[in-house]
This record gives sequence, C-alpha cells and structure tokens, in this order.
Amino acid sequence: MSSIIITNNKYVYEKYKDTMDVDYKEDYTYLQVLEFVRDKIHQGHELLTHPLSGSVKPNETPYKTVMISKNKGNLDNNGLIIIEEAIATVKKFFSNKPTPNWTESVLDDFRVIDLSLIENVIDKLGHR
Repeated sequence: MSSIIITNNKYVYEKYKDTMDVDYKEDYTYLQVLEFVRDKIHQGHELLTHPLSGSVKPNETPYKTVMISKNKGNLDNNGLIIIEEAIATVKKFFSNKPTPNWTESVLDDFRVIDLSLIENVIDKLGHR
C-alpha cells in the first residue's frame, strides 16, 4: 500500500524525502499535524498509524509523524474517530500543561524518538 508521511519533524523529512511521499509541515505544532491529518481523512485518505503512538505525552514533545494512505477511498470512519479522539486528548493535555520551552538538545532527543517510531512502522509494514 502506498502511503504519505505527514510530519513536522525535520529528521523524518530528511530521511524519507527521497524515497517516500512526505508532507513536511515545518511550522506546524503537534496539534496542527493532527488537524491536518483529520482533514486528509475527510478527503478520503485512510489513517495508517495511530496518532498517539509512543510513550511521550503530547504536551512533552512538539513533534509528530503520522502515516495515511496515498490513495483516497470512502471515508475511513474508524480513522476519523481515532484522530478526533486524539485531537481531544492533545487539547486536554495542553490545557493541563503546555509544552515546555525545551533546549535544542532536548528537542533533538524528541526528533530522534519520533523518527524511531515511524522507522519501526515503515520497516514492519514495508511501506517504502
């Protein structure tokens, strides 16, 4: 299955820009990435990875990478429910405690974690 990577993580973009379809949202927040994915699902794309994957809380990291199908079809109702619930969860986390103003070294660690999560999915599913 062909897929699109949607990310605000420059490490993901740099690694996959030449081999996969990557929609790099450099200035997007974590929440904006999820809202963009939701809009794509409304257009008929299928959600391929869970938007809250990993053990890092949404208000701890500014980076998020999600995969959707390249092809459009019928509305992915399950994917739409998952992304809407994820957006609500992220908003709840942000209202309790916003993302700290991390140092560059901590941000680098979060980029590496996000990259590692998507690498594992790509390797397991063969979405190259």
